[in-house]
Amino acid sequence: MKINRATDMALRIAMIAAASQERSTVDELAMSLVLPRSHVAKVVQRLSRLGVLVTIRGRSGGVAIAEGADEFTVGEIVRAFEGDDGVVDCHRPACPVLPNCQLRVELRRAHEAFIGVLDDVRIADLIKGASGALLRTLSVPPPAGGPAVTSLAP
Repeated sequence: MKINRATDMALRIAMIAAASQERSTVDELAMSLVLPRSHVAKVVQRLSRLGVLVTIRGRSGGVAIAEGADEFTVGEIVRAFEGDDGVVDCHRPACPVLPNCQLRVELRRAHEAFIGVLDDVRIADLIKGASGALLRTLSVPPPAGGPAVTSLAP
C-alpha cells in the first residue's frame, strides 16, 4: 500500500509537532521538511480541522500539537487524508467484473489489514527515543541562510 504525498506530510508534521515543546511556523516546517510552503500550509489546515494541531495567528503564533492529539493513531490520520475507499476505484471507468469480482474483495481485505496495523500505532509511539530527538531538532528553525538540520550529530 502506498500513501499519497499529503498523507506523508501530515504524518511528519504531526510527529514534529508532537515531539516539540515549542510552536513552529508553517515556514519553519516547510524549511525543515524541505517541502513547498503552500503544501505544508494546506496540510496544517487539514490537521487543525481534524483536531491534531492548533494554530495560533499573530506575531507569536504558530502551529502546535493539540492537547491529547499525540494519542491520535496513524490509521486515523491516514483515513482522514486518504479516505476509506480502498486500493482501486472500480467505478472509474465502470468495471464489467464488479458484481462478482474476487480481486476487489481481496484488495479490500489487504487495505483493511494495512490500516488495521496503523490503527495500533499512536503518534506518541513514533516520537520515542532517537526518533523523538531527531524530530525535536527539525522543529528548531535553521540558522539564517543555513540548511535545515537533517540528522543528529554523532
